[in-house]
Amino acid sequence: MKLHNEIDFDLLIRRNRPRAIDVRGPFYRDTTAIIHSSAFRRLKHKTQVFFAPSNDHICTRMEHCLHVASIASTICKGLGLDSDLAWAIGMGHDLGHTPFGHTGEKILSRMMEQQGLGNFEHERHSLRVVDFLSEQGRGLNLTYAVRDGIASHNGEHLVKSIKPTFEVRDLGNQAILPATYEGAVVRFSDTIAYLGRDFEDACRLGVIRKDALPPRVAKKLGGSNARIIDTLVNDLILHSNPVEGISFSDELFPVIEEMMRFNYREIYKSPMLEGYERYFERLFTLIITYLKTLLSECGDDELCYKDERNMLAMGFYHHKMEMEEAYLAHDGNQDRLVYDYIAGMSDHFALDCANEILKPEHLNDSIEQSLTGKWFDVR
Repeated sequence: MKLHNEIDFDLLIRRNRPRAIDVRGPFYRDTTAIIHSSAFRRLKHKTQVFFAPSNDHICTRMEHCLHVASIASTICKGLGLDSDLAWAIGMGHDLGHTPFGHTGEKILSRMMEQQGLGNFEHERHSLRVVDFLSEQGRGLNLTYAVRDGIASHNGEHLVKSIKPTFEVRDLGNQAILPATYEGAVVRFSDTIAYLGRDFEDACRLGVIRKDALPPRVAKKLGGSNARIIDTLVNDLILHSNPVEGISFSDELFPVIEEMMRFNYREIYKSPMLEGYERYFERLFTLIITYLKTLLSECGDDELCYKDERNMLAMGFYHHKMEMEEAYLAHDGNQDRLVYDYIAGMSDHFALDCANEILKPEHLNDSIEQSLTGKWFDVR
């Protein structure tokens, strides 16, 4: 069945700053802006579920975005929708994700709440990245439809069907439902992309066995990631309609719920991931405390940051100086500076920063020199 958005197209392609017409079209143009952004580049070193920097076959956050965009584009082609719009939303939907996946998101949210800054939700933060944090406070200037889809993509909240609102709203408060069919498609595609892939990665890492998948799930959805994607994509295309919106079938939705429960029980709540949380909480606390102390003691004094002799201090100093006026112009609030900076880190960068704080390189050199006698006059 072919679907059509009941909203003025001119509203969907509206930008905060007008741009001239481009041969790429408004939504594919947004895709290229996302691909060339620093936030997207860092996704290649951000965890999807399992922190596995030495295993090339474990899904990263960038790979997940590619999966979501590809799945969403396919569904939109089957429903006569705008695949360029779906692709752009899919590519940008996780730009605001923290390092270390949802474990990192949960930790950062808890820490922000303790400081009275509200909770952290990666959907809202992804919108913050494209609207404000990118391009030194100028944002990526994306179309309304892409921004709306990013803000409302919550694929962790499983529902049988979603009917778009077909309304233009202020996205400052997180949109619960998307304004377009394409936004709804991406929300379902997010779920489809991680259900089977997370199971596949868990099997690869030995967290669970492949034959542990519940029999009904294996029979109805398939026993592999490829089969699961194929089954769910075709189910959505077949059963979506103007009354319910984008929808799974009555037959398969209970099976999807069963697999979701299985993944939570056996994967997301596994001892491996629970162990990650304790370690990463200590790591986040270390970096946040260090940066807050620097901010308090050094202010705008560049030499003070240089005296730390590490990439974290100088990187944070340059970020602060680049973004200081933008924060004041945006909402007058610089309290989130440290938390925004950490949320943008890749896994690797966060680990390197923690190592620098605990084991400064220049002190290592000094200790080595003293132990080898290089500091002593031995003539």
